[in-house]
Amino acid sequence: MLLLDLATVARHERADAFQYALDLSVPNDVEHEDPDAELRARFDMWRVGAVDLVEVHSTGFQVRRTEKHLRRLRERPVVSVSLQTGGTGRVELGGRQQLLGPDDISVQHEVCARTYGWSGSGASQALLIDAERLGLPVESVVEAGFRLRASPMYDLVLGHLRGLWRDPALMEADPGASALSDATVGLVRALLVSAAHDPGDPPVGAALDDTLLTRILAYLRRHSTEPDLTPERVAVEHAISRRHLYAVLGRAGISLEQWLIEERLERARALLASPAYRGLTVAAVAARCGFGSASHFTRRFRAAYGLTPREWRRHAETEAAAKASLLRYGTARPRVPAPAVSSADDRGAVPTPDGDPLPGEPGIG
Repeated sequence: MLLLDLATVARHERADAFQYALDLSVPNDVEHEDPDAELRARFDMWRVGAVDLVEVHSTGFQVRRTEKHLRRLRERPVVSVSLQTGGTGRVELGGRQQLLGPDDISVQHEVCARTYGWSGSGASQALLIDAERLGLPVESVVEAGFRLRASPMYDLVLGHLRGLWRDPALMEADPGASALSDATVGLVRALLVSAAHDPGDPPVGAALDDTLLTRILAYLRRHSTEPDLTPERVAVEHAISRRHLYAVLGRAGISLEQWLIEERLERARALLASPAYRGLTVAAVAARCGFGSASHFTRRFRAAYGLTPREWRRHAETEAAAKASLLRYGTARPRVPAPAVSSADDRGAVPTPDGDPLPGEPGIG
């Protein structure tokens, strides 16, 4: 949803429109870097499950939240978890300052006075989480915000947040949006607890235990297209045994091997249907998605979807052409036969680089 685009606002009204857009969520004093220059800003928002995603592109500004603003906060304040995707951000909180670049996660609690902004053209992507749902004391969130990189989970959460922002509109409409938001809140909570405490403290251990399944699945999604992704590698990455790994997944009703196959096939199906990847051969798509050979990939794809990769690509192209015709001419869309879908019956196997499956863990999946 588009919240604000200053390009549609008269120049003399842009500063007020910018202030109004910010006050809809959190009250602040706004100071633009060059108020005499042309102000540019665009605010977009998506709702994924129970969390809001807000993206901002704008010219330089600084917002200050003071004690007077804190008296006007909502009954249910939020914690923002943001990525600086353009320019260099600046945060000052409690006399401490941070500079934010493309690899930095910034966490700010709404109930704290602070200064935030950037110079020149900049952009940020913020995830807004209900503070009550996060369930952490304000002081823990503030302290953790300055120590995030001390947590061993930092890179994992950074990768998860970036993945969430690849296509927020798609995530918003996905049936799994609620589960995704729950997993995201769990990862953020674990990161904050880990950063705010020493590694040996009981809260850190409890947070790591509570989010182990979420962290495993997030890791698998990040590395699912790598042919050398093995159960042993996943277990070592999370400091657990291979048996413990299968037990954790088994309690959630997940077969590691089948889950990974389905993840790779879904990615392959999206690539085959995308005009941007039309020039890729089936073998190239198979390689990009972690399959060791085109023939092995084709067998798996047909077993899962009832079509070969080439047949699915042709179907997707015909469907796209029909939609384009409908939009252009307003004509009825030609009927396109939907692909038959059949469930794969070869559960419990991870493809190796040469296309041969590894045996699944007995009793799991």
